[in-house]
Formats: sequence, C-alpha cells, structure tokens
Amino acid sequence: MKSTRYLILIFLAFSITGWSQHPDWEGGYADGCTTITAGKKATVDGSVITSHTDDSHRTRSWMDVIPAQKHSKDESVTMYKRVPCDSFAMPSYAHEPIGNIPQVKETYSFLNTAYPSMNQYQLGIGESTFGGREELQSDSGLIDCQRLCRLMLERSKSAGEAIELAGQLLAEYGWNDYGECLTIADKNEVWHLEIVGPGKGEKGAIWVAQRVPDGHIAVNANASTIKEIDLNDPENFRASINVQSVARENGWWTEDEPFLFCYAYAPESRTSLAARRREWRVFDLLAPSLKLDPHAENYPFSVKPDEAVSLSDLRMIFSDYYEGTPFDMTKDITVTDDEGKTVISPLANPHLPYDMNKMLRINGGWGWRGERTIARWYTMYATIIQCRDWLPDEIGGVVWLAQDNVSTSIYIPVYCSGSDLPESYKTPGRPQGYTSKSAWWAFNRLGTLSAQRWGEMRYDVNGVWDQWQEELFLGQKSFEEKALELHKQRNKEELSNFLTGYTMEWGEKVVEKAWEMGDMLWTKYDEKF
Repeated sequence: MKSTRYLILIFLAFSITGWSQHPDWEGGYADGCTTITAGKKATVDGSVITSHTDDSHRTRSWMDVIPAQKHSKDESVTMYKRVPCDSFAMPSYAHEPIGNIPQVKETYSFLNTAYPSMNQYQLGIGESTFGGREELQSDSGLIDCQRLCRLMLERSKSAGEAIELAGQLLAEYGWNDYGECLTIADKNEVWHLEIVGPGKGEKGAIWVAQRVPDGHIAVNANASTIKEIDLNDPENFRASINVQSVARENGWWTEDEPFLFCYAYAPESRTSLAARRREWRVFDLLAPSLKLDPHAENYPFSVKPDEAVSLSDLRMIFSDYYEGTPFDMTKDITVTDDEGKTVISPLANPHLPYDMNKMLRINGGWGWRGERTIARWYTMYATIIQCRDWLPDEIGGVVWLAQDNVSTSIYIPVYCSGSDLPESYKTPGRPQGYTSKSAWWAFNRLGTLSAQRWGEMRYDVNGVWDQWQEELFLGQKSFEEKALELHKQRNKEELSNFLTGYTMEWGEKVVEKAWEMGDMLWTKYDEKF
C-alpha cells in the first residue's frame, strides 16, 4: 500500500534526521491532544464515550483499517522509537526499530489512526500527553504510546483486559515514552490510564488507572488529573506495584501526607494554564451549575453533567475556542462599523499561528501564545467513539472521525466492523506536501482559508457542515435499524459491506464538499483577505 511505502521511507530517513526534544510540546509543556470521556449514564442514549483530538505538528494524517489476523508461533512484533524527522516536505516522525516482542496467535481488527482508536469488539481509546518528570523517561523500554494503543486493541476485548495487558507488557518490556493518559472505553465503562516511565536506565513503568463513574464525564488536556487513589477498590482504581514506592524513594511523597499521583509524578502539568483552561471549559460547558473557577489549579477528576451529553454536545466542545468568555482571543481585535459601533473585526480569528499572536500583541493564559483553545489549527484528526452494549459489536462500536480543525470540519461514522476507508483518507498528506489526493489536505486548506476572514467565512462553512452533521447524527438510528436486519440474517460479510459502504459514501461526499467550499471561499472573498 502507498501508506506503507511512506512508512518505510520514514524509517529509513531516521539516519539523516536531527533530534529535537519534545517536538509537539510548546513553552515547556505537552501540547498534544484533548480527550473527553463519558460514562453510560451520562449520555443521552447510554453510550460509553471516549474521544481524541490529535493536535500535532508531526503525526501522520493518513489512516486505514487493519484486519484481524492469525499468526504463527514464532512471529514477533517490532517496537519503534518515535523521533522527529525533517527530511520530507513537511515535519514528520521517523520510527526507529528498537526491539521485538512475541506476537500472539490471533490479533483483532482495528481502525489504524496515528493513535489506533477502536477494535472490532467495541474497545475504544483516546490519548493525551502530560509529560511528567523528565528524570522518569527511560530509553531502556521498548513500548511507546502509539504501540501500546495498537497492542491493546489487537489483543483485548474490554477496558479491564486492556489495562491488565498494559500492566503486563510494561512490566516485562518497559515504557520508553513520556507521561501519557489513555482513555479506554468499552461498552460498559471507561477508564483513564496514566503512565510514566520508571526512571533513567530502568525498565518498566509506573501507572495508575481510575474509572469514570457511569453518571460522570471526565477530561484530560495535557495534564495528569488522577489524584488520591484507593488501592483497596479495584472496581475503580488499579495501579502498578511500584506506584507509591518510587515516589517515596525519590522524596516526591512522604507517608505522612496524602498520595496524589499527579503531584508525585507530573507536578509541572498542574501548573499549565494551557491544560487547566481546557479542563475548566469542558466542565463549565457541560456542568455550568458547578460554577468552577477558570483560574483554579485543580478540578474534580470527573463531574456529573447538568444534562445528558449528546454527540452534538461533544462536537460543539471540540469546536470551541472560548467565544464569549474573557479568554476569547478575538475579543480585542476590533474595528468601528458603518454605524459607529465597535465590533470584532471579521478578520479576527482564534486560530492564529504563534508569530501572528506576537504581531497583534495577543496575550493570555499562555503568554504571547494567547490561549490554548480546544479547537486547534494543527489538529490532524479527531475522534468521538461510541461503545453501546445494547447493540451487537459490529454495529455498536462507531468512531466518529473528523479531519483537521474540528471547528471547520465534520465527523463521519466509521463502524468497528467496517473493512475500508475512502482512498483519500488512506493517502499520506505530509511526506510529499500538498496534494489534492489527501482528505486531510481538503480540510486543512478549508480550515486555513476560513481563518483568514473568520467572522464571515465560518458561517459559509458551518452552514453546510452543521446541516450535514445533524443529518448524520439524526439518521444514525434508522441506518442502524437496517444494519440490524442484516445482522439477523447472520451474513457478516454483507453487514460489513453495508457499514463500510456508508463510511465510503459519506467520506467521499464530505471531502468533495470540502474542496468545493475551499474554491468557493477563494472566489467569494477575493480581495477581502
């Protein structure tokens, strides 16, 4: 496949790349992704939900479906170290082989996004980097975040199984990444799994997992959020055997004080307003009755939403940039209109590159970088993952998949038993630069254009996407009723083709429309941006 050829080229390119530490960090803090989770009693239809925005300047833009496979006894799986690569048209990552672990007899089908996201048994994963103490990262381990996501999806059928597997693999083969939060959902529950390294030169990991109550929502936005843990309550907490001992041995915790995982292993993440502001905003949008302080250092691990959460609610949140709050970066970019009123300029936009923030003297919780909003101009893709226990796995698991900046994008459904994606989704968009064959570029171009005259262009774009998104969300039930009829006929291939066809139809439709709207904006707003 074309995407595989690019991966091979990226592997080979490692030898000529330069190493720069933390390439997806900004201002000394992790700046990667936002993930929101919801228990089954917190959603309008009983779905368990996890999600992810892959906010990165380097990760791959293409994705595909990896089928279930059987393996021979002597097979192994190669593990890789992800390092920056600047040898292609655009910044990328190289993946350097660093070792192997034994393969299992059978692996499950999964959606292979940059951070693999869902398998055929409705196991879904979201991700957010929080960094942690520098001295914890160890190159002695073999497993990084992307590889662990894949291994869990290939080998597990539930969140509990995935966490147990992660603990076993990390103990034996070791973690070589920085601090990560993986939000792991199945059709019954959702957990946050936070992992840090064991220390320089050590092999293993330190980790803790906390279950989101069924009636609650939770968020991770590049900061560790797990605080006190109860190791006598395995229904809600799980942890590595060394979770407290390493902190005690290093003087990060003493037994005469409460053990707070986030302060023991990632204290700097709790000082990041870029993270805390997003935590506040998610909770404030879904549980405004709590009246949480936007300047606070800590928030609850999870909260009960004021109303049950819908897919539309989550799309709204992932499109958010603090509009109407004191943290809206457009609020001070004003002009005087024809009636003499001071209004926000139509040229003001919340998706400014950092050097333009400097030019316009925009300041905020992130200093000259302004505010770290939820919607980002450097998002590669975004997912909202539904897991539903009242439906068969083939239909119950669905990844709502968007390309690029969610505020100018649309989510399409990818069912966990689907077998393929449109060709444009599988086409790499970065190694060779701009190409009209890539779905990511269609949305990247549209989002970049929309930002140039945000006060007007966003209405042109979302006037289309809002209607189509509502059609997809409202039409989900009737479409799945047809799928259930096929499921009753016990023809798995026909059912898979039906679900795959729906993804292909909508994927091709939205990409074509994204290109069309980009052309429209060039024409309609000529000489206005």
